[in-house]
Amino acid sequence: MFLGTHLPKLDEKGRFFLPAKFRDELAAGLVITRAQDRCLAIYPSATFVEMTKQVMDAPATVKQVRDFQRMLAAGASDEVPDKQGRVTIPPLLRRYAGLEKEIVVVGAINRVEVWDVAAWEEYSAQQESAFAEMDEEIFPAL
Repeated sequence: MFLGTHLPKLDEKGRFFLPAKFRDELAAGLVITRAQDRCLAIYPSATFVEMTKQVMDAPATVKQVRDFQRMLAAGASDEVPDKQGRVTIPPLLRRYAGLEKEIVVVGAINRVEVWDVAAWEEYSAQQESAFAEMDEEIFPAL
C-alpha cells in the first residue's frame, strides 16, 4: 500500500528518487502512465497487468473504451528503478503532467501519483473541503 506525500526533485535527465518506503514494492519493475487530473500514475508491474485485464476485456466497439485503451497504453512506460532507487519519467509523460524540477509524489493506496507542485497544491486545496464533507454515500460500509 502506498501512503504519504513526498517532495523529491527531477534531475536534468527526468529522474527522481522514489521514496524509500515505496522502493521494495516497485524494485522489480513498474509502469508509469497518464492518469486523470493531469498527473502520472505509477503501478507495480503486476498490479498494472491485473488492472489492464478489465481494460482488455472491455468491448473495443465502444469509442470511449478505445479512447481509454489508447491513452493508457500509448503513454505507458515500463521502467525499473536503478540501484539508487531512481526512476526516469519519459519526456512525453513529463509534458502531459507539466513536470519541471519540483514535483510531488503521493501515495494513493494502490498506486503512486506524480504531480507538478502547483497542480497538486491547487487540486489539494479544492479537494480538502470536499473531503471533509464526504459521507457514507460514496463508500456506504465506511
